Amino acid sequence: GLTAATGMDALTHAIEGYITKGAWEMTDMFHLKAIELIAQSLRASVAGDPQGRETMALAQYVAGMGFSNVGLGIVHSMAHSLGAVYDTPHGVANAILLPTVMEYNAPCTGEKYRQIAKAMGGEGVDAMTLEEARKAACDAVRQLGHDVGIPADLKEIVKEEDIQFLSESAYADACRPGNPRDTSVEEIAALYRSLL
Repeated sequence: GLTAATGMDALTHAIEGYITKGAWEMTDMFHLKAIELIAQSLRASVAGDPQGRETMALAQYVAGMGFSNVGLGIVHSMAHSLGAVYDTPHGVANAILLPTVMEYNAPCTGEKYRQIAKAMGGEGVDAMTLEEARKAACDAVRQLGHDVGIPADLKEIVKEEDIQFLSESAYADACRPGNPRDTSVEEIAALYRSLL
C-alpha cells in the first residue's frame, strides 16, 4: 500500500508539473520521462519486484527535478486539505483525485494529454482526436490506480459537512495558482462532491 501511494504521488508530481502554468521545455522533458517510467514500473514495484522498485526510485527523482522548478496544481491543493482534516495519506489522496481533476483540467491543456497517454503506454494515440486522447490519458491514470489498489472515490473519507472548509483550504493552498485551469472554491467543492 505504501509503495502504491508513494508511486501514485510521484505520478501526480509528474502530471501536474507537466500541465502547470509554469511548465516549459526542460521541465516537460523531466515530467514525460517520469510518467513513462512510472507507467512501466509501478505495478511491478507494488508486487515487490526489485527492478520495478529501482526504476520507481529513479522516476520519483526525475519528477522531482521537474516539479521543483515549476510547481503543481489543485490535485495537491485538494490532497493537502484531506491530509489536514482527515489524516488521509498524501499519496492516496492524490491518487484518488488525480483522474477526476485531470478531466476537469483537460480543456486547458492543449495537446499535452496526448503526450501523457503515449507516455502511459497508450496505443494508436496519434490517430485519436484530441478529446479521445484526453480521455485515454485520464483512463490510463485511473486504471493504474485501480491496478495498484487505490480506492476509486472519497466515500469512506470525506463528510459532506466538511466540504466547504476543505474547498476553501484547497483554494488558499500554495499549489492552486499553478493549476492550468483557473478555478474557484465552488468548482473545487464540486470536484470533491463528484467523488462521494
